[in-house]
Amino acid sequence: MERRKKILSLFIKLIVGIGSFAIIYLRLKSEFTAEKLTILSEASFSIKGIFSFVLCLLLLPINWGLEALKWQLITAPLQKISYRLASWSVYSGVCLGNLAPGRATEFVAKIIFFKPENRAKISVLHFVGGLFQLSITIIAGLLAMLYSLNRFGDESAWMPYLIGGVGLLALTALVFCIGNLNFILDLVARKISKTNQLEALSYTFSHRLIVQLFGFSALRYSVFFVQMLLLISIFHPINFSLCIGISLYFLITTLIPMISVLEAPIRAAIALLVFKDSGLTNTALALCATLMWIVNIILPSILGYIILVQQNFNFSLSRQKNEPVI
Repeated sequence: MERRKKILSLFIKLIVGIGSFAIIYLRLKSEFTAEKLTILSEASFSIKGIFSFVLCLLLLPINWGLEALKWQLITAPLQKISYRLASWSVYSGVCLGNLAPGRATEFVAKIIFFKPENRAKISVLHFVGGLFQLSITIIAGLLAMLYSLNRFGDESAWMPYLIGGVGLLALTALVFCIGNLNFILDLVARKISKTNQLEALSYTFSHRLIVQLFGFSALRYSVFFVQMLLLISIFHPINFSLCIGISLYFLITTLIPMISVLEAPIRAAIALLVFKDSGLTNTALALCATLMWIVNIILPSILGYIILVQQNFNFSLSRQKNEPVI
């Protein structure tokens, strides 16, 4: 039995590695054409380009460090873990999230760092925590959309209504989850768990926790925003129209589920719509979107895969006899 578990663990690690990096390869192969590489090299190796890209890279650990802190905070009422373990969980999730649209598989890697009997409820907290970050993106994006409704021509007049409706539904979902979290946690845990012997636990969103989660989410959004500004500044001077466009771009790309192999053309089409009056060229737009993906997804995915390789996978939802606690 122990040998079978080790073989299964090795097989899962190989599948995760091959799948993730195949998707990354396909994405980069289609993006970095000879023309784009020439433009990128000319812009990037200037003093301004090097400075902007280095600053963007330096913001990477801040970005995911804030996410790890939020993850540690929201899971603490169920199981307290160290900040280091929370970071491992987050980076592993980034890696595994490459395998499904909308990064739906991200939670599968994140929960293996928690006790098996807590994993069903921790999975729920992953999605609830994501709603806090999503709400900041929606609020900032809706404000930008209200300011720039004229960006959407007659052929795209339906888009603000659709985006606004989806955004309001997401905000409503967050309010519902906060108010009914104990019911959701118990329901999911009992549906998923193989045993009905679940420890009763009352999870309460204190005012302090809500403020912390919203505050760190807003700070993390600011990091994303500054990173995008830095990358755009490599190719074009920054102006107010670009700032509005970034908020719109984040809003639309967040609300539309992405399939990794089709993510590039979808993001490019969205970028062309929201940045059409900014003066930024189509090629520069595509390069900025791709560089954001490399910095915030590919690099953390590599670290996440290294962490996953070191783990002994066990996706059980109930504690096994003599199983050590992380």
